Amino acid sequence: MLTQFVTEYLDTRRALGFSLREPERALHAFAEYAATRGEDHVRAATAIEWAGSANTAGQRSRRLHTIALFARHVRAEDVRHEVPSSKVFPRMPRQLMPYIYSPEESRRLIEAVGTLGRPGSMRELTAQTVIALLFATGLRISEALALDLDDLTPEGLLIRRTKFNKTRLVPLHETARAGLERYLERRRALGRSTKALFLNWHGKRFGQRGFGVVFRRICKAAGIERPAGEQQPRAHDIRHTFAVRALESCPDGRDRIAQHMIALTTYLGHKHVTDTYWYLQATPRLMRDIADRVREARAHGGGR
Repeated sequence: MLTQFVTEYLDTRRALGFSLREPERALHAFAEYAATRGEDHVRAATAIEWAGSANTAGQRSRRLHTIALFARHVRAEDVRHEVPSSKVFPRMPRQLMPYIYSPEESRRLIEAVGTLGRPGSMRELTAQTVIALLFATGLRISEALALDLDDLTPEGLLIRRTKFNKTRLVPLHETARAGLERYLERRRALGRSTKALFLNWHGKRFGQRGFGVVFRRICKAAGIERPAGEQQPRAHDIRHTFAVRALESCPDGRDRIAQHMIALTTYLGHKHVTDTYWYLQATPRLMRDIADRVREARAHGGGR
């Protein structure tokens, strides 16, 4: 039974472009180990014991991490599977799980900008425009704040200062362009000589640290907070939200899903398509939904 879960999991991830040679060997070996104990579902204690039998700390960590990813996936459909704790065997610092804003939270964020000061002020308009642009384009916050006035072209936004030093053109929906034009009318009226598109309250380019402080105030005013001690929602999580919403619109069929992922990778400015696949691992429900589409396409003879 567990072997069947492993096979379906591997098929789903391969449909999304993963090669999975090492995870395949590890998961099948673990399934055989669990079978000797008469277990049909992932048991945390068994996973830890099997992972712990590896020779090196790195191998133990990789084994447990592989099982944990698998367990999170299958547990989405069957809660009898247990997810082993990643704290048992130390590994490299894990990537923060993104906060995905719901459509309602997105609306509340925009509305909460009004708490920054006098309604209609330049301060309010700048923050509102930046946040709306992030939701509309999925830009990195660093890319948005680095925009200059002449980066807004008839074809879209020219993103020059990217994470990997690659220039790309991001098309703009007409509503996003209209929002930027409204902001620019007020921006030009200030008469500032700086070429920066987004200015702080002192008339200089808005920095990431300053915007981060403002964004946390907006989140608090909107009632969007995680429990104390946990990573709080960030402006960068708007990019994660954009990516997840884009992935939710994946077409059916393995080939078309792969093409969609490559196109999204280019649009987001990721260096490798695996950087885009990470959003699937970070969002188990999304990965399950796409897995269902793959299975349905196969059942009807569609896709590879």
